[in-house]
This record gives sequence, C-alpha cells and structure tokens, in this order.
Amino acid sequence: MRGSRAAFASIVWGCALLARSSHALGVDLPHENAVPGGVKILRLNSTSTSMPYVDTDGHRALVVQDGATWVAVIGIPLAAPLGVRQVTVRDPSGTQELEFAVGDKQYTTQSLKVAPGQVDLSAADLARVNREKIRIEHALSHWTEPPPESLRLPPPVPGPRSSSFGSRRVFNGQSRNPHSGMDIAAATGTAVLAPIAGTVVDTGAYFFNGNTVFIDHGRGLISMYCHLSAVDVKAGERVAAGTRIGAVGMTGRATGPHLHWGLSLNRAWVDPELFLP
Repeated sequence: MRGSRAAFASIVWGCALLARSSHALGVDLPHENAVPGGVKILRLNSTSTSMPYVDTDGHRALVVQDGATWVAVIGIPLAAPLGVRQVTVRDPSGTQELEFAVGDKQYTTQSLKVAPGQVDLSAADLARVNREKIRIEHALSHWTEPPPESLRLPPPVPGPRSSSFGSRRVFNGQSRNPHSGMDIAAATGTAVLAPIAGTVVDTGAYFFNGNTVFIDHGRGLISMYCHLSAVDVKAGERVAAGTRIGAVGMTGRATGPHLHWGLSLNRAWVDPELFLP
C-alpha cells in the first residue's frame, strides 16, 4: 500500500510538472465552469501596463497576465444566484462594468451520522464556532501582490475522493451548509503536502474543522487543510511546493480519517477539482 501511494504521488507530481512546462508560453489557468462554486475566466481589454483592479461583490479578484493580456480569475460563491453577474474593472484609463452569466449545477446530497453534540451545539460551543468564523474570515481576506506560481494544483494527498465539493450536507437528519471543499480519504498520518508555494497565514484547532492550516498563495487564492492529526508549519512560514504541512487525521467533525481541502478565491469557496492538473 505504501509503495502504491508513493507511485501515485510521483505520477501526480509528474503530471503537474508536465502541465506547467506545457504552459511555458502562457499562464496556467484553472478549468472554467461559471456555476455557483465555480470559476469564471474573463480576458480583460485593458491595455494598461499595471495590473487592473477587478471588484466582485466588494472583494478583489485574482488577476494574472497572460502574454500581453490581463486575465481575471473569479470565484463564484456557492450561494450566488443564477443569472447575470457583474464585476467592475478599474485601471488608469477608467472604470468599466463587465457581465457574465452564472448557470445552474445540481450538487448531490450526502447524509452523515455524527455525535449529537456536533449538530445541536451547546451555548458554549456555538459561541466558540462564532468566534472561529471571524478568525476564518480574517484568514480568507488575506491578500499579497505576487501571483500564485500556478493555478493548476496537484492534490495535497493521494487517495480516493470521499465527498465532493458542493454536496448538500445532512447531519443526523438536519440540513446544514453545502460542503465547501473536497474530501480525500487517506490513512491517519499520511503526509499532506503543499500543492504550490505559499505563506502560512494561520493554523489552529477548530470545532468543526479540527486541526487546520491556511496558506496564502497570492492575490486572493487561499487554501485550507482540515481534520489534521498533526500540523507541521506555523503562521508566517513560507513553504515551497511539496512541503509537508501536516498529516491526515479525523479531528473536529469527521466520520473517518480524511483531508478536507478547500480553495478560496476572492473569499468564495470554489471547487478544487477545477484546479487539478
């Protein structure tokens, strides 16, 4: 089993390197899927030599340069309504409004059984969760100017997907928020690797997420790794692609050992599958 995992990891990282080399003349972009929880790629008609500022719902969107063209990579929130969505583009020449359509996507429903205290929270636990929401929002609002080294990310850990992004979650018969990441099943202790370089913006033990690491990859792309059995990095630490950041576990609200991998763009959770090589 250990040998097969190592072989899988070698194949995945090899594919990632091939993907990066194949885009040597351009920029690595995620797959586009303009649905709630998806990504919209907008090629801007700005001729400015400085990076345009793209505003979506009051949040700054990721912008990268592809040759002589500026490209906005916009995360669409899971709660976004269907229909026309607007963004504002500002550069030295002025301001313009752009529109794109958000289409429908039917996500699956997943029913799970967990400890009753993880669904019907006590007053103390609810207060803790509310404090943690503020801390998570602070991590997701982090912004640094250097762009991500790639927008194609190999999975942080080998293993089958145990739960997909966007699934409608029903815990003990009670409906809760949709699943905001990709769950990858793996044995406790399996190394979790940073898919691309970044800076650790926070780590902590959370009520629902368990032991968690947040990494800022640049320009509003933040990754999150949850339910870890061990955390091997600290806030402020710069990590290279392939650096071990922790180990798979089942801390927090989890029904078995796995990694919850989340990606946030302009503070919207988006489907990590769109970023796989």
